[in-house]
Amino acid sequence: MKSKLIIFILIAGLLTACGSQSTEAPASLPTEEPAPATLAPTDPPAPTEAAATPTEVPAEQPTVEPTAVPTSGPVGSTTVSFSKDILPILKSRCQNCHGGDRIEEGLLIGSYGELMAGSANGPVIVPGDAQGSLLVELVSTLEMPKRGPKLTPPQIQLIVDWVNQGALDN
Repeated sequence: MKSKLIIFILIAGLLTACGSQSTEAPASLPTEEPAPATLAPTDPPAPTEAAATPTEVPAEQPTVEPTAVPTSGPVGSTTVSFSKDILPILKSRCQNCHGGDRIEEGLLIGSYGELMAGSANGPVIVPGDAQGSLLVELVSTLEMPKRGPKLTPPQIQLIVDWVNQGALDN
């Protein structure tokens, strides 16, 4: 499972690196003066007055690189609430298999205490360590939930932020 995650991260990084390379203007565009011959072929051409004018809008670059496990730090300075943010996600996506009459792997998610008690496989949350938390790994790699709709990237990010903020009962 970890090897799949590592491969996914490497592929995502490679694709991001390839997609974020800057592109130079085509050679057919007129310039005021040719670039000096002393520049290496990979160096960008010398800036001209036309390049300094704000008439051209640069292509937008992605601000966040996609990763298999979302970023380790919180997106904003807002504290994520277990009762307001996390529990509704868990109940809507995980309750069918981990709540009520059905309890797969011994994991219950109906309350903070049940979630923190873990499953038959041990703890599912490591407070302060999203990358070391089984719950984050399984929802990030889309292995969970097995049935029903998967979590959206913003929902996964909320869980990551909550865990990295210490997985508080708030």
